[in-house]
Amino acid sequence: MSKFAIIRIGTFQYNVEEGKEYSVPRFVGEKDSKFIIEEVLAVGNEKELIVGKPLIKDGKVELEILDQAKGEKITSKIYKAKSRYRRTRGFRKLVTKFKVTSINY
Repeated sequence: MSKFAIIRIGTFQYNVEEGKEYSVPRFVGEKDSKFIIEEVLAVGNEKELIVGKPLIKDGKVELEILDQAKGEKITSKIYKAKSRYRRTRGFRKLVTKFKVTSINY
């Protein structure tokens, strides 16, 4: 296990590792660009863990945005018995795919 960090993007918190790819609900950023997250709650490696109060001072996680796209389709069906009422709805959530390039603290 390499370096890892707990970061906050919007109202969500994510446990990320250096060099891995993630898919999260969409946030602002251009495709194929660098993005720096400064809201780092905790960082660590195999030997140590540093926890912020609530954030780590000078903690930065650098991301490379790979794609801004739509996620998988979710379908929902509505059915009312004895009234011949049926509806099908579809929805695709917007997602951001990124790769963690470096974790600094």
